[in-house]
Amino acid sequence: MGLFSRRRDDGPSTPSTDPSSVSDRAESTTPVASGTGPWDVTDAPERPESVGRIDLGSLRVPAVDGMQIRLENPGGPGREISAAVLVLAGSTLELRAFAAPRTAGIWDELREDIIAELGRAKARVRVDDGEYGSEILAHVPVRTPDGRDDTVAARFIGVDGPRWFLRGVLQGPAATDGAAARALREVFADTVVVRDGAARPPREILPLHAPGTGTAPTAEDLPGLEPLEPGPTIAEVR
Repeated sequence: MGLFSRRRDDGPSTPSTDPSSVSDRAESTTPVASGTGPWDVTDAPERPESVGRIDLGSLRVPAVDGMQIRLENPGGPGREISAAVLVLAGSTLELRAFAAPRTAGIWDELREDIIAELGRAKARVRVDDGEYGSEILAHVPVRTPDGRDDTVAARFIGVDGPRWFLRGVLQGPAATDGAAARALREVFADTVVVRDGAARPPREILPLHAPGTGTAPTAEDLPGLEPLEPGPTIAEVR
């Protein structure tokens, strides 16, 4: 779902000025607090070796039985990986980590950009008050393979950390059903972000790499804002 990420030199998006595009807009998000995840690598609690975390470079995600991991590299094989997509129980969680300033978060600004982009896509948008502050719930119009008009739901979650920002996007039942989202939200909350020491402009995607595991069967694609055609499933936790 690269539609709402920004790479190194993108110009700023124009915030939405149409009040009808957003209802019940919440105030700014709450930065991640000490003692709660997602975690900075310097603060992350240890997990038992039998249920450890999977090293994806800038992200270390908890190993969950039955969860599949798929990496997005829109440029094709050998190009930069932009996101990790976790598939569990019929829903997906897309994770992207971004560089952020040392003294300020970027979720407030990014959220307005996402809302503006969703408005251009004619989506119905609502801002909810979630566990980490403001979350965006969008119902986006799509055309089904058999030519029907439909909508798909996506929920955007953002957490500002020390010099990093973590964005999660829930799709499938987890986008709108709290019970269905529980397992993937727990994965999000126990994810560790590894911010390297390189000087990076705000919003630059932090580098990801594949874990050293074998290939698993391809995960079933779920409907999304874009046709989900990222890289292959590269791991399945058993």
